[in-house]
Amino acid sequence: MGLSSELEWRYANTRRAMAEHDLDALIVSGSEYTGFEGSVTYMSGFQIVHRYAYVVLPAHGEPIIVFPSEARYVGEHGTSEIEQVFAGTPGEEIAKRAKAAGWKRLGVYGLDYIMTVRDYRALEGLDLVNFDVEFDHSRATKSAAELESVRESVRINQRGFEIFFEHYAPGKSAAEVMSHAEAYFIAEGCGRHLMDMVLTSEGRNGLALPEFKIARISEILTDFMLPSLEVAGPGGHWVEVSRAVGTTDAQLSDHTKRQMEAYVEHFEAMRGALKVGATCHDVHRAVSKGFTDRGYHLGHVTGHSIGMTMIEHPKIGEGVDFVLGENMVFSMHPHVIADTGDCLYMQDTWLVTPSGGEPLDTLPMEIHLTDVAGTS
Repeated sequence: MGLSSELEWRYANTRRAMAEHDLDALIVSGSEYTGFEGSVTYMSGFQIVHRYAYVVLPAHGEPIIVFPSEARYVGEHGTSEIEQVFAGTPGEEIAKRAKAAGWKRLGVYGLDYIMTVRDYRALEGLDLVNFDVEFDHSRATKSAAELESVRESVRINQRGFEIFFEHYAPGKSAAEVMSHAEAYFIAEGCGRHLMDMVLTSEGRNGLALPEFKIARISEILTDFMLPSLEVAGPGGHWVEVSRAVGTTDAQLSDHTKRQMEAYVEHFEAMRGALKVGATCHDVHRAVSKGFTDRGYHLGHVTGHSIGMTMIEHPKIGEGVDFVLGENMVFSMHPHVIADTGDCLYMQDTWLVTPSGGEPLDTLPMEIHLTDVAGTS
């Protein structure tokens, strides 16, 4: 069975990056255990259900995907577009093939965070090159099929936020409100590709604190809070779309109001800054200006590339000289914390175009307020 045109397109991108660094082959690691399974899907069409796998792409020749044989079922194996190999120790199988093919210099995506220790040890003697940044850069530009998947994920994510807001009220638990959004996400085909959390105020009104929390039954919502919604739709592309929510009678803190002003400026700056030819540093400076002018220090990068892995390189940050190209996709979420702990953390997913950034969701950049009465 021949490869799909989409997978051929991805391999061509990857091999160009490999050629720039004189690689004989690339090992792409993926693991459900660490949340890095998307890289394997990107390179093979296979989605890991549990355990881990490696895609091996030679500079010349046919790719393979290698699974640990102690788990004969790692996912829906019929979805893989390339040859599947099971091995007692996948690293030994890859090393054997490398030596037989005369490969010397191998790039590894996931060398620091994904590849298992036993597989790394089995590759001793080969020249292994950490290829995390380079691989991410090669997949930063999205194909037409990928952009369709991204847009579908954004549609699902935005509707999920709207459902969250429809059910939000002070006195309800975070679990109760989030359950409505997550039921919708599951029904739309997200599966377990969900990273949905809340930022609350531990009983204080008018502000939110910067700790991301699981939406538990014990977490009772007040008159202002921040849902953090991150999902991947059926196509496997992650996006991030959310806004702060509160009640019309909430007495918002002064820092919350000032940070909201800066967020509006950030959003408008994105339209002009996130364009083909700009550097990530340029974008960061442009979109963070509203915050720094008000005396705030960024507690996190202002954004990052996003795809089949939730956080990918390049990041939008100080000193990052990566040059943006058309059809790159970025999650933007300036993370600013006042000295008093007041935090405003909202997320959007943007597309790079020749004329500037295109927000892929249609939510107004504002705090979404409701006049619903509290439940307690």
